[in-house]
Amino acid sequence: MTNMTRALPVAALLLAASALPAAARDAQCRIEQNGRVALERICDFQPDGRDGSFGLSPRGGGQGALFGPILSVSVSIIEPGVAEVRGLTRDGINSRWGTARRSTTDRACWEGADFRICVR
Repeated sequence: MTNMTRALPVAALLLAASALPAAARDAQCRIEQNGRVALERICDFQPDGRDGSFGLSPRGGGQGALFGPILSVSVSIIEPGVAEVRGLTRDGINSRWGTARRSTTDRACWEGADFRICVR
């Protein structure tokens, strides 16, 4: 078996592993809606790709709501410093919260017209 033949399975395995999503980790999550704190606790932070997009869900991959009727929140980068934010409800509705901009005073936060999401 040549070195090239032995390297192919290893290369294929590495390529497949790089396509897997990053593991969720605990993060301190705070979500404000209309100036009121809707969530302030540890939640699962799930990176989504390499552009800074991420999702938030109940800690430990548990069932149930993140808060209120919201099961999970996604922050999808659409351009540097700008994201589209959505919340998945218990009814399966992927509700659009709107566009958010990364805070210039606290880089852990994203600010929309009537919401703010901070993850540390």
